[in-house]
Amino acid sequence: MEENKTKASTIAKNKYNAKAYDSLRIVVKKGQKQAIEAIARDNNESINGYVKKAIKGQIKSDTGNDIDL
Repeated sequence: MEENKTKASTIAKNKYNAKAYDSLRIVVKKGQKQAIEAIARDNNESINGYVKKAIKGQIKSDTGNDIDL
């Protein structure tokens, strides 16, 4: 029974995420994912959080505008 509850929860979360968020895929050279992951972890962040912060900083630098990711 617990497995069905978990599966239903996952389906519900995926459905919500598909409606609420856009997804980006980035490609890096072999080994670089682990390097980025380690840097993010050293800064107490997830890869997603670390990359979003980097993107926000670059957008601010390029345009002078803040963006809510």
